[in-house]
Amino acid sequence: MSSVITGEAVVLELRPASFGARAVSLMIDVLAQFLVIIGVIVAVGNTFGGAFDPALTQALVLVLVVLVLVVIPVTVETVTRGKSLGRLVMGLRIVRDDGGSIRFRHAFIRGMLAVLEIYLLVGSLAFLVAVFNERSKRLGDLLAGTYSMHERVVVKQRTRAVLPPSLQAWIATADVLQLPDPLARRISQFIGQANRLTPSARGALATELANEASAFVFPAPPAGTPPEDFLNAVVSERRDRDYARLIRQRERTSRTAEQLHRLPFSN
Repeated sequence: MSSVITGEAVVLELRPASFGARAVSLMIDVLAQFLVIIGVIVAVGNTFGGAFDPALTQALVLVLVVLVLVVIPVTVETVTRGKSLGRLVMGLRIVRDDGGSIRFRHAFIRGMLAVLEIYLLVGSLAFLVAVFNERSKRLGDLLAGTYSMHERVVVKQRTRAVLPPSLQAWIATADVLQLPDPLARRISQFIGQANRLTPSARGALATELANEASAFVFPAPPAGTPPEDFLNAVVSERRDRDYARLIRQRERTSRTAEQLHRLPFSN
């Protein structure tokens, strides 16, 4: 992850694209560009045949190459704020070093340098430059002050606390509302990340949190209750009771508002 501090002193966590993702995106763009060039040349050749002399043909081919390799990519990047066909497929976007959207200046510098480092040198210069910097920047990115970031990030679902059936009778009469909010958040974070911990670390942390929470939960759970089951029961019951309390509070507020609306207006 890459941290960017905005003008409002807010830290943004951005995920720069890996070298592999950028390479696949670039190959898709290059393949699409060459298919367009070949398609246009074949279509014009079949339509006009030998109507053009060699000099005019070379000029038209040069204009077509410049249009497809420079003008169109720069225009697309400017209009879409850093997208292209390959980046759309891979879920990437070109952004400035401060995390903002690129403008024509950035797209133009990247497009002009791409002719040298990607097409003329067959990507060798872009490869060498990207390998030796942490954001996989090519030369055009270094000069333009840009880099490629992941726009689509998979959000992993966190595990929710579930009340163990064996503790239903006990938790129904237990007082769990005295549990401090910071401790409750720590327990919820542990439950959400427990599957990613090693068994030894998971057991030790569950025991530590259970010992800390037991001072605020009355009565104590049945003897022999596993620490993780105790934590799941406490957090799930606390969550359900807080939710029920909020529902009751909203219903009372709605009734009060309805009664106020029924009052006659005073002159």
